[in-house]
Amino acid sequence: MAYVELTKENFEEVITNNDTVVVDYWADWCGPCKSFGPIFEKVSEDFPDAVFAKVDTQNEQEIASWFQIRSIPTLMIFREKVIVFSQPGALPEGALREVVTKAGELDMVDVHKQVAEQQAAQEKQAPHA
Repeated sequence: MAYVELTKENFEEVITNNDTVVVDYWADWCGPCKSFGPIFEKVSEDFPDAVFAKVDTQNEQEIASWFQIRSIPTLMIFREKVIVFSQPGALPEGALREVVTKAGELDMVDVHKQVAEQQAAQEKQAPHA
């Protein structure tokens, strides 16, 4: 098996305990999801340091709702628990390889700094109770 099936029971553990997690949100009834599945699995074999995972949005509606998945397939990449890529639609094999490679090349010190700056800015804008 080239991927992990994510459920609400294991989702947090998989995201927390792995540096890079590539997630495919899909459903059994979705034609584009079925065509993207073999591409997702094939590309997963070339990135042994990343965890490739699938969320069945039909069975895991809580996860799909939390991440506001509105169309499937949707691809999301987590690096060090930060979403660094999120896009609906099936990607061709070359584009998927490129996105996973670029996510792996990100300077996560800089990404964490940017996230902290955004959170600080949002806190300043939030009305105080």
